[in-house]
Amino acid sequence: MIVQDVINHLEELAPLDYAEDFDNVGLLVGDKNIKITGILVTLDTLEAVVDEAISTNCNLIVSFHPIIFKGLKKITGKNYVERVVTKAIKHDIAIYSIHTALDNAFQGVNSMICNQLELTNNRILIPQSQTIKKLTTYVPTNEAEALRNSLFKVGAGSIGNYNDCSFNVEGLGTFNGNENSNPTKGKKGTIHTEEETKITITYAKHIETQVLQTLFKTHSYEEVAYEITTLENKNQNIGMGMVGELEKPMDESRFLSHIKSKMNTECIRHSSFLNKKIKKVAVLGGSGSFAIQAAKSSGADAYITADLKYHDFFTAENSILLADIGHYESEQFTKNLLVAYLTKKITNFAIILSKINTNPVKYF
Repeated sequence: MIVQDVINHLEELAPLDYAEDFDNVGLLVGDKNIKITGILVTLDTLEAVVDEAISTNCNLIVSFHPIIFKGLKKITGKNYVERVVTKAIKHDIAIYSIHTALDNAFQGVNSMICNQLELTNNRILIPQSQTIKKLTTYVPTNEAEALRNSLFKVGAGSIGNYNDCSFNVEGLGTFNGNENSNPTKGKKGTIHTEEETKITITYAKHIETQVLQTLFKTHSYEEVAYEITTLENKNQNIGMGMVGELEKPMDESRFLSHIKSKMNTECIRHSSFLNKKIKKVAVLGGSGSFAIQAAKSSGADAYITADLKYHDFFTAENSILLADIGHYESEQFTKNLLVAYLTKKITNFAIILSKINTNPVKYF
């Protein structure tokens, strides 16, 4: 098994196309074609984690957070990022980061938080838009069925719980040629008078490469005419944060105690109590101040996230309980999720959960 095999599994769970634009995800260090000796899963890739990988004979680190986030102009070992990269390269260790791709996955970071808090009826808090594309092309009518089936096989035409692929006979297509034309079907400068069918099919944006490769491979024309448009959809299965419900409403004090117990956190910073029961809960792992309004609009009684600033708590405006449980604390179970997932996908290979606590925040 090589690194690329593991990447393929990870991107089934969380395609990188759905990561946020600001992020740096994917294979950050190493060769995707090297043979794997072991896989170590961690939240952060620190020097101690690389040492752990060396001691456990793991040459692939699957990390939630990217060790390389901003551009590196020099690698001289002057800071922890440079030292990690240097040591990883020296010991032929590859590093892969999944970060916001997993944040946006339905069975990702926020699903794990919901599971820990025993929430049900979970849905995406901020659905991602423009995740569906539409391909329009023309094909000789006698080839339409074969092209349709080929596109279906790579996942096109199936969005959510419905299929979307339409065919329309558009009549005769004509390509103007001359005495020097090479009579190859569909080539510019040739004569073509076959009846064509217009095919319109939708697909998830992360399979665009496979869709186009299939189109070019299956289509008989040497020069295939096609158009791709992006749909202004809101994808209910991809996006930031989640909203769920407690089985039974809790008063605010009991709810915070529930969070401390289930999320293994020593400290919760929260907004003023509203003296009401908590039933509907919004969650967002990591820095989530940007989603406070979305949590309020969802009708949530409480919003659990991290890295809230002083003025963020004012935005509760006596309509929602804000709870900052800490960045590490909100994401700490993510590595367990990844280990469980990879263990199911790769049954004959040991997946190691890092024992290093990478939380840089300490409490006195």
